[in-house]
Amino acid sequence: MGSSSGFGSGYDYSFKILIIGDSGVGKSSLLVSFISNHVDDLTPTIGVDFKIKHLTVGGKKLKLTIWDTAGQEKFRTLTSSYFRNAQGIILVYDVTQRETFTNLFEVWAKEVELYSTNQDCIKMLVANKVDKESERVVTKEEGIAFAKEYGCVFLECSAKTRANVDKCFNELAHKILEVPSLLEEGSTVVKNTILKQKQERQASAGGSCCS
Repeated sequence: MGSSSGFGSGYDYSFKILIIGDSGVGKSSLLVSFISNHVDDLTPTIGVDFKIKHLTVGGKKLKLTIWDTAGQEKFRTLTSSYFRNAQGIILVYDVTQRETFTNLFEVWAKEVELYSTNQDCIKMLVANKVDKESERVVTKEEGIAFAKEYGCVFLECSAKTRANVDKCFNELAHKILEVPSLLEEGSTVVKNTILKQKQERQASAGGSCCS
């Protein structure tokens, strides 16, 4: 009875989230911190990695597939396909490294414009490493100004202390849930998954799928 709303899949919507930004700004740390509640010193991501997190936001069960891309130049050619069909994009910079902030508008924002297939996609600007307040070189005001200019939601956080990490992903999910076209995409993925599972079950049960 109760399972019909989730199409029997255990979640109502499936969303693809992308984390981008320079190498070393803490993209993987943010992700690991969110997924597992602890952060180790991580080696740089090679190419692309993704993790899946289930959470409930506003009464809806969500499956987030979160893609973590390498910041290094040599992996750039990979990135265009990862922008495809993303409902949320998180742009990360390190408040103690000005270059990582400058590169957001010189490199990353341009890539979003170039490759993002989704006009309604929610963008979020995340200032990481705020636990290093004494080493900060990018002010909060600068972050807010950038977010305003590019239409991003803005948040400061620390993957190390986990300050605002959950809030970052929860808020992004909330915003995605407010956009009808993104909801439509998110539920289509779920329906297709159910369909595929049904077909696979029938094929394995019947043995003669081609009759």
